[in-house]
Amino acid sequence: MRGVRKTLVGRRLLTAGACTAVVALALSACAPSSAPKPKPEADAVELGIPDSEYSLDALIAAAKKEGPLVILDTTGKIVDMAEAFSEKYGIQATGVKMKAGEEAEVVIREGEAGNVKNDLILMPDVQTAVADLIPRGYVQSWFPPDMADVVPKQFQDPAIVTQETNVWAYNTEVYGDTCPVDNIWQLTEDEWHGRISFEDPQLKADYPYWFNQIETYGDDLMAQAYEDEYGEPLKTDEASATAEWVKRLAQNAPVLTNTDDEAAESVGAPGQEKPFMGFVSTAKFRGIADAGLKLGTCAGLQPWVGRAYTKTALIANGTASPNAAKLFIHYLYTQEGIAPQVEDGKRSTNTEIPMAPGEPSGLESVWDQILVFDSSTAQDDFDRVQDWQDFWRISLGN
Repeated sequence: MRGVRKTLVGRRLLTAGACTAVVALALSACAPSSAPKPKPEADAVELGIPDSEYSLDALIAAAKKEGPLVILDTTGKIVDMAEAFSEKYGIQATGVKMKAGEEAEVVIREGEAGNVKNDLILMPDVQTAVADLIPRGYVQSWFPPDMADVVPKQFQDPAIVTQETNVWAYNTEVYGDTCPVDNIWQLTEDEWHGRISFEDPQLKADYPYWFNQIETYGDDLMAQAYEDEYGEPLKTDEASATAEWVKRLAQNAPVLTNTDDEAAESVGAPGQEKPFMGFVSTAKFRGIADAGLKLGTCAGLQPWVGRAYTKTALIANGTASPNAAKLFIHYLYTQEGIAPQVEDGKRSTNTEIPMAPGEPSGLESVWDQILVFDSSTAQDDFDRVQDWQDFWRISLGN
């Protein structure tokens, strides 16, 4: 076994009684995987016109013969995007903002009932999509054939439409143009005890996914960053450098929030003497203009400034508007379609679509310092969520 699993075997026996309520809560959050499976033939559903007959004109013609379309997304921008799509193609489309965990619940509930009301789901939890929803036949991924030359192959199966980024941020009113830390291990030191803020990893699965992605693809960089900072190799009883960093971060009394907005405010609120460091979405840098926040990106932080998770487009297998759903996916891969989200600091997987000019986090200048999630190991990320959440919780108590 890799990573935290070895460490947890002994600890779980010692903490089982104390953790019963928390574990029950965590398991209830993963309950959909125990729901009854749909009929096996659901996996073989063919939706809309086949790719062998595909052309954009043919897809548009077929989509216009279908009924209305409902799209779920985790950003409110989807409302305006759906309206713009309707105006462009004359197809009634409605965008609905919904949390990622709720999206999965809706997909499963509607799939089990055979009563699909939400046709297209834009889901940042690619791990749940790949490991659970697609194999169980509730949804499927579709990628527009005519976009194959402008979207890297790694983002085609499943169809990834955007990369959504969190960065380590600091307060520019106090620290000016220079981030007060330049190595991620410094965040585990006494100077930042109780002065780091981000969303609770026990509530947000993308945090344990992040830990797993670091361990899978960058554990050597974590170990090197430690040696660069302290002048000697890392010595740890944990199974990886990543696990040691996660443990120390948890032990440094981070202030955990329910929302990204709360973390951004704790970092960027003006008038502070000793402000927080935080791990926040680049979308929250809009608050510089909207709310007077003093946010800066920690450019040059080793080994990464931040991480980019991915959002996939999923078509419900029971949709009555499969071609309209496919057309909306195609629309998302165009500059016109995805522009409202690019303006928020998200990056299109279409390499011909640039980042928004003047994007306030400065993401484009640090993109080569971002750990981009690799969905080829999404199953492993999904399988290890509980291990990482247990490890985080136990570390908080030490």
